[in-house]
Amino acid sequence: MDKLKNSGFYKLKFFISPEEFKSVLKLFEHKQAQFHLTNYAHTEHDQNQVYEAYQTYYQYFAAEEKRNDCHPFFVYSISVAFDDESSGFFARNEGVHFSYCGQWAEDELPCILLSFPKGFQIDLEDKKGKYYIYEDIRDHKPLTYTFFDEITGAIKKVTKPLRFSAHDVDAMKEQKPSVRISHDAIHDLSKSWIFSKYGLVIK
Repeated sequence: MDKLKNSGFYKLKFFISPEEFKSVLKLFEHKQAQFHLTNYAHTEHDQNQVYEAYQTYYQYFAAEEKRNDCHPFFVYSISVAFDDESSGFFARNEGVHFSYCGQWAEDELPCILLSFPKGFQIDLEDKKGKYYIYEDIRDHKPLTYTFFDEITGAIKKVTKPLRFSAHDVDAMKEQKPSVRISHDAIHDLSKSWIFSKYGLVIK
């Protein structure tokens, strides 16, 4: 049995301004969405708290001076409910590695990874015992998949692929991570401590 079929995740990596993020959050309002921290207590946050957490994360990287007293995280499991369907997504901050003068820079650029599983686990049993397979999530959670598509589509509308150049050993070298960034976020990052520190140039 091919257990790898339908495994993995649909993913989108992005970095947008807090105001743009707020408009994406609005899409969740009528979907009975619940945002939980991935801590032991599984603490629930309302949309205002989620927005504030994103704003704190964003401002850490957009600031002109690096703060050494904190390093913010943005990690949530998001459950959504439709009439006869409940499922969820996962959102977490990730660092974007980049090379600088022939080696990896000690700092990383920011982005948020939004992911949704491609597979739906089906438990089965035969003479050999219990086992499971993954079937296409789109067949089992079509409303959730469509909603994920709607969210990522809204983010793609205000973003473009991140392209920037960093110093290599003898010249500027363009880097092309699989991250999308908005015009406002480009504007803010271009004045940030991380761009100043490494002399990064954004397209």
